[in-house]
Amino acid sequence: MKAITQTLSEIVSQAFAQAGYDPSLGAVNISDRLDLCQFQCNGAFSAAKTYHKAPFVIAGQVAEILQENDIFSRVEVAKPGFLNLTMSDRFLLDQANAIAADPHTGIPQAERPATIVLDYGGPNVAKPLHIGHLRSAIIGESIKRIARAAGHRVIGDIHLGDWGLQIGLVITELQQRHPDWRCFAADFDPAVDTVPSLDVALLNEVYPYASKKSKTDEAYAQQAHQATYELQNGRPGYLALWKAILQTSIADMKGNYEKLGVTFDLWYGESNADRYVPQLMDTLEKKGLLEESDGALVVDVSLPDDKAPMPPVIVRKSDHSSIYATTDLATIIQREEDFHPDKIWYVVDNRQGLHFTQVFRCAKKAGLVPPSTELEFLGFGTMNGADGKPYKTREGGIMKLEDMINTVTAGAQAKLESSSFVDESDYQDIARKVGVAAIKFGDLINQRSKDYVFDLNKFFSFEGKTGTYLLYTVTRINSILRKAGITDGQMHPLTGVYTDSERDLLLKILMGGDVFSRALAEKAPNYLCESAYQLAISFSKFYHDNRIIDEPDEAKRQSWLGLIHLVRQVLLKQLDLLGIEAVEHM
Repeated sequence: MKAITQTLSEIVSQAFAQAGYDPSLGAVNISDRLDLCQFQCNGAFSAAKTYHKAPFVIAGQVAEILQENDIFSRVEVAKPGFLNLTMSDRFLLDQANAIAADPHTGIPQAERPATIVLDYGGPNVAKPLHIGHLRSAIIGESIKRIARAAGHRVIGDIHLGDWGLQIGLVITELQQRHPDWRCFAADFDPAVDTVPSLDVALLNEVYPYASKKSKTDEAYAQQAHQATYELQNGRPGYLALWKAILQTSIADMKGNYEKLGVTFDLWYGESNADRYVPQLMDTLEKKGLLEESDGALVVDVSLPDDKAPMPPVIVRKSDHSSIYATTDLATIIQREEDFHPDKIWYVVDNRQGLHFTQVFRCAKKAGLVPPSTELEFLGFGTMNGADGKPYKTREGGIMKLEDMINTVTAGAQAKLESSSFVDESDYQDIARKVGVAAIKFGDLINQRSKDYVFDLNKFFSFEGKTGTYLLYTVTRINSILRKAGITDGQMHPLTGVYTDSERDLLLKILMGGDVFSRALAEKAPNYLCESAYQLAISFSKFYHDNRIIDEPDEAKRQSWLGLIHLVRQVLLKQLDLLGIEAVEHM
């Protein structure tokens, strides 16, 4: 189904052509002044320059043609040449009924579906997930769902940090604590020997201890670097221990991500790209891109029009080890060979912008992907506390993601204590969904690239732009439909428009396709958040202005029930695109 502005643009473009003007002038936009009109076309201003006529005259000629079309209730020309359009109620109803019947709920489908690899998440194994991992996970999940909803093939990859120094630190510390483990023996035989079982609590304690110790103990740090080197060069015992670390750590991560409603198609990491590093280095050498700098190998990625110095990208350090740029470039090779993607998007902290600029330029320069492949950095801002600094616990530490989920669940439980609609058996599940919705919407409502203040009290409010308010709106609609005896499969067609608030609600529904298209184009879930909120506000006004269940006019009552059923359908779709689970009651 087309977005409403596309449908209208085609009609207005035909009118421009019929009046003797370029049809491309007929682009229609949602009005900035909904109190004056619903939609607007400003093509007469561009036409005036080409055809040497006053914009008001051109707009008047086009308006005269459009007035003959019964989809418009009003077509007006406002000086100096704005073409103001208001739809007929019949057209609004037809479009709304079409959205209700559309399997995509009015979401425009891509004309040329693309294959997109979406890189988001990016945690390190052997370390607990913390609140700093939240934004990448929930923004990436929403962008994945948005792109898929348009018909694109999207492959979500967590891209674990599983092959670097943090693993060497864990190995070193475990070896000091348990020197008798067979995995540390020089003659370790993977066919015979085993690795002791590990648990998350042990890993969560070992890594921070080892990391802190390495900063003050030079010999210890060297041991960790040596362990990393031997792991990456295939020492059997270290590889066996590394696999055990991965198995334990990933199982814990999956549990926490699932509670957030975040999933990945691939649980690949830097280790999966390691075998592509020789191919990368060979390609760079054959193309003459490698340069030596203080014993390291670098690639010059500067461009003549750079306004600031662009440092070269280091692909091999002086000690012959790889770094993030190396594995990121090797990962691009792996993704190209496995998926031939049209686009690769990276949902990463803004502070990594320079790094990815270097990586993308190097990848293009080396021909690791075709020139047409889109490599895009989708940076996000910092989640801050009330003091404007990165969010921390009351003790000053970084909150674990598991603790965050428990905190918001407890906060939701406190909000639900007075509810008479929540069964005891559903209490924990509903509290988790409400808590997660609060933090997800509280994050996603912000422009992706901007910092924002994390305020749980605000996020849990039943009023204002909150996930809690949206869930509450859905449950209110559920309650009305239950009282009316309406089930999901009983969608009544919309047959009339009886009030201004109803007309406004219909218009909000119809605008959803345009909002979705903008959210996809800019990879910006905040547009969907705003759209869902505005729809909920319009529903609330409609609900308070009209007696729905007790309406004596049966035709009007059935149409209104169909309308709120459609509002629920659209809200549920928008919430799903945001990665937010709805609840039946609260």
